[in-house]
Amino acid sequence: MVKFITLEGIEGVGKTSNLLFIKELLELSGQECVVTREPGGTPLGEALRGLLLSHSDENMSADAELLMMFAARAEHLNKVIRPALNNNKTVLCDRFTEATYAYQGGGRQLDVNKISNLEQWVQGDLRPDLTIILDAPVEIGRARAGKRSEPDRIEKEQDDFFQRVREAYIDLANQHPYRICLIDASLELKDVQKQIQKKLIEYKILMVNC
Repeated sequence: MVKFITLEGIEGVGKTSNLLFIKELLELSGQECVVTREPGGTPLGEALRGLLLSHSDENMSADAELLMMFAARAEHLNKVIRPALNNNKTVLCDRFTEATYAYQGGGRQLDVNKISNLEQWVQGDLRPDLTIILDAPVEIGRARAGKRSEPDRIEKEQDDFFQRVREAYIDLANQHPYRICLIDASLELKDVQKQIQKKLIEYKILMVNC
């Protein structure tokens, strides 16, 4: 079965390390994986990522930000995600459209109908088979993220922005439990990864004996 798995969450919840953990688990089970990210994944996507995250335009409009996200996503789907799925590879993506609902819908408070219309236009019926949302209180995520590097344009937002993002993610998990699950990312890494492995088995992405 072709699989499209996305990993989501606010800054500092451990997406990068846990994406690699999932990749290792799936490859040990014999699955060929393509690891990618959003915004990004293609030359155009990475260029748009640079514009979206840089401090050169601190006053970028929310609508422009939203449209750039979907422009990068359209290219990503065409050049990376769909070809990999068509070749029976498992795609692991660091953020996808749920991030847009959370950051632009929740954080920026844009009308979710705008996002939904763009989602249907760009993606058609394609949705991830499983979306894992790494959830932690904003203060924990921000404290962890602050130890990594200089914050980018979006990371510089205030706590209330990230609280709205977190709440939007939780709402998405409640709305779509058949394909979106929440993981408590406030715990130690080994305990987070135990939860992830259990969910991969529960959603039939990984067999019990793996």
